[in-house]
Amino acid sequence: MDDESWALSPNTRKPLPELIEDKIRSLIRSGKFKAGDRLPTEPELAQRMAVARSSLRTALQRLQLQGVVEVMRGRGWYVRSTDVSEHDEPLVFDRRVSDADLMEVRIALEATAASLAATRATQGELDDIAKLAKLHQSASIDDKDELLQTDEDFHSAVVRASHNELLDQLYRSLVPQLRGYRRNSYSSSEVHVRSANDHNQVTWFLKRRDEGGARAAMATHLLGLYSDLVAQTGTPPGERATLTTYALEDEPRWHRE
Repeated sequence: MDDESWALSPNTRKPLPELIEDKIRSLIRSGKFKAGDRLPTEPELAQRMAVARSSLRTALQRLQLQGVVEVMRGRGWYVRSTDVSEHDEPLVFDRRVSDADLMEVRIALEATAASLAATRATQGELDDIAKLAKLHQSASIDDKDELLQTDEDFHSAVVRASHNELLDQLYRSLVPQLRGYRRNSYSSSEVHVRSANDHNQVTWFLKRRDEGGARAAMATHLLGLYSDLVAQTGTPPGERATLTTYALEDEPRWHRE
């Protein structure tokens, strides 16, 4: 494919990552890439578009959240869907909506998705979720981008395994709004260890097709992050969400290796 076809639009009013995103969309829409096709490597794409890899990665992550492309660890980026017209920009919430508000909705959404995934996920999806849990566990504590990406890959896989398209769309709208806080939350090895252990617990319940266990494990996992968040904002304990808020009176039966 000649480099000329990769030239970006001269529209300078858009940020560079959005111009890159538009170009990749147009290439998919034109039929140059079909569902399941592997995109050129990041260095190749960056060279062909004459852009920095950081801007390229941002564009690819935006497309990933919209369900257009997906990343396969160690293999690269692949086209997930060529129906790009249905994958509009993620919802942009009112700026008055706090991170705590978003997290409360995310807990309810992902707890439901985990419960559905426990009964609907294929064996292949369960195997992929287990692999993603291990990738997050082995991510370098010094690389916040890797920690965030492996974390998002795990959660995205669980939501997709619910086989509920609306849940998937809502999740992909929520995640970008919380990315800044999530990246900064990896401030210590303890946070990473807790996150990795929680992912393993969710995976354990999913493999056993335990709807209630998967739901409680996911809610408990996200409530840990939520508790850290509201503590920073000084929210009084009586106003914070708990397991009971989500109709869960007890913590899950934690599995010990």
